[in-house]
Amino acid sequence: MNKDHLNDCPEFLQDFLFYMETIKGRSPRTVDGYYVDLRSFIRFLMIDNGLVSDDVDYKDIKIRSATFDLIKNATRTDAMRFLSEFQRNHDNDAKARSRKVSAIRSFYKYLTVSSGKLSENPMLNLETPKLKKALPKYLTLEQSLELLSHVETNFTERDFCIITLFLNCGMRVSELCGINVHDIRDNQLKLLGKGNKERIVYLNNSCLNAIESYLSVLNSGEKVKRVDKNALFLNRFGKRISTRGVEQIVEHCLKEAGLDGMGISPHKLRHTAATLLYQDAGVDIRVLKELLGHESLSTTEIYTHVSNKQIEDASNKSPLKNVKPPKRKPKEPAEE
Repeated sequence: MNKDHLNDCPEFLQDFLFYMETIKGRSPRTVDGYYVDLRSFIRFLMIDNGLVSDDVDYKDIKIRSATFDLIKNATRTDAMRFLSEFQRNHDNDAKARSRKVSAIRSFYKYLTVSSGKLSENPMLNLETPKLKKALPKYLTLEQSLELLSHVETNFTERDFCIITLFLNCGMRVSELCGINVHDIRDNQLKLLGKGNKERIVYLNNSCLNAIESYLSVLNSGEKVKRVDKNALFLNRFGKRISTRGVEQIVEHCLKEAGLDGMGISPHKLRHTAATLLYQDAGVDIRVLKELLGHESLSTTEIYTHVSNKQIEDASNKSPLKNVKPPKRKPKEPAEE
């Protein structure tokens, strides 16, 4: 967890964040997200209870002095007013508010179930804002091939390998950055996913060839000098590549391929892999669930959306597709 965040936290929030990181196995990024959302909630409660002077800017409110009674006495109505405040005055969309609800509910569940500091959970029935169900953004097969043919960077072998793994294996960017060399055995790759859960994905010939090409250049020392002895993907300093570094590589290659401005990111390449496997390769959704490392099948179902081409094909398969309108008979002239 970020040390600056830790210094700002009252003890009860520190305990929760440590619990989520060490016991529940949440990633540092997720834990930092909990901190940011709960800090906002505690700031709101401090203002609401008259504990902050009017001349203090919202972003300057320190939550270190917040007492546990502030949390203990908060109600579900307080939480809903907090969400309303952030919708009206902080431009929080449904997704951002949903994340805040998740943080609050996890926090109060910890206080009641795990730590026993509360006997009842006032946030048990706090509802999540309804999210707009949007189709995932992805590249078509033709666009994916176009992207792969325009990987021309200062370290082409590495960057081609990165994009190849995204498009073939559908891994998360954090999973890709976390790959160690010893995680690869023959055609198997071990990934560490959400909640520190391991899974195995299988590497096809494209992935194996890309990895072999990258490692041959990497091991030659021609591009970078290895500092991190374990990491598969290294930055120009020889250390494990960061998620931001991968994002910049993908952005550059998309631009070179003329595919920038479409809202495509490393995560959207994961969407692309899943969509292509389902629509073009006919992979069963249950197999796709395991490949992507999803907890629930309902999460995987977003990739079962149908393309315009599939809708067109369905229309053309109608048994009535060749029926023609009847020819109009000429009217007989009226008798005089």
